[in-house]
Amino acid sequence: MDMQAEIVAVGTELLLGQIANTNGQWISSQLATKGIGVYFHQVVGDNHERLKSVIIQALERSNLILITGGLGPTDDDLTREVVSEVVGKKLIENEAVLADIKDYFNRTNRPMSENNSKQALVIDGAVVIRNPIGTAPGMLIEYQQSLIVLMPGVPSEMKNMVTDSILPYLEEKYQLNDVIESKMLRCIGIGESQLETEVKDLIENQTNPTIAPLAADGEVALRITAKASSKESAKQLIETMETEIHNRIGQYIYGSDDQKLIDVIINQLKKENATIAGAESLTGGKFADQFVSIPGSSQVFNGSLVSYSNSAKINALGVNQATIDQYGVVSKQTAYEMAKQAKRAFNSTYALSFTGVAGPEPLEGQPVGTVYICLYHNENDYQTHTCHFSKPRNIVRELAVKRGLELIYKYLK
Repeated sequence: MDMQAEIVAVGTELLLGQIANTNGQWISSQLATKGIGVYFHQVVGDNHERLKSVIIQALERSNLILITGGLGPTDDDLTREVVSEVVGKKLIENEAVLADIKDYFNRTNRPMSENNSKQALVIDGAVVIRNPIGTAPGMLIEYQQSLIVLMPGVPSEMKNMVTDSILPYLEEKYQLNDVIESKMLRCIGIGESQLETEVKDLIENQTNPTIAPLAADGEVALRITAKASSKESAKQLIETMETEIHNRIGQYIYGSDDQKLIDVIINQLKKENATIAGAESLTGGKFADQFVSIPGSSQVFNGSLVSYSNSAKINALGVNQATIDQYGVVSKQTAYEMAKQAKRAFNSTYALSFTGVAGPEPLEGQPVGTVYICLYHNENDYQTHTCHFSKPRNIVRELAVKRGLELIYKYLK
């Protein structure tokens, strides 16, 4: 049976942004190991009619619906009641579950409220999943051509059910033999539109594996996804496609999966036995934070001076007053001196500087988003780059750092 899964997360707190829907992400990753594709994610609040409409919609397009949340003891926990109504089955008290709930409160030395008995209500005919670490049981209900799975919203309880009960049930019932594997190719120095153009024919003719471009601030990625009867076969399909992609855009690919650009740069510097330092104005320490967030980066990162004001650039860093007077603080000349002085101050192999206008107002006649970056090695080996970012203030600062890292990566490569 071709399983098409849909995940429904129930809880108004999710819609309000009070907690993140990490359950959906985790369930999707687990289903992929069994070759089950997730086609839809939905989040709905604790409202009877809206939850009912979401479930009915899910039944129209998916044959595996996994619902998390709404199984608690309070009046706003509505999942069991709504699903019962949709499938036309009544709720009945399950004595074994009620005994589990009472035992849970005894073990945790807590009084059991009367409303906790509500959690012992299960849908008539459902396969009940006992909950050894909580009070809400899970349920598996077959309805028409679909299977509805009810699970608690508490992540630890949900994960225990998925691992110990739900995945084994699906494997046995549907004889699941396939797996889904994915690999992310991470790129720098190429935009999303150009990337898509380079691989457009692969996207248009894709079957298995499939590829999809993804964009984030300052970089893009290509996700390759393959479905096969074994992990090894899926990986082979991915490798074949990856080779073709490398032939086209290999010069832009810096890593894969969870690898970050800063990780690659640190490894490159270690191989070269080199160090780097920074001089920051508009970035305000964000460049330094990229390095100090990585354990062991002290082998290659000597430090960074945040010289935000003109006086700091002159007195603390050593930028020439005449340079600022003649060219302005937002200039390639000032960026050059900042990098040169940072290399001297920190006795590093390389130095990178950032000066510019993050906003909200223009500075020295320069529009918001103008950034100058200088990568300095010595008097005869340095690069100064001008960037223009049409983004809000904090995004400009983030993109400036990302562009600086791109310069270092390309230089070292």
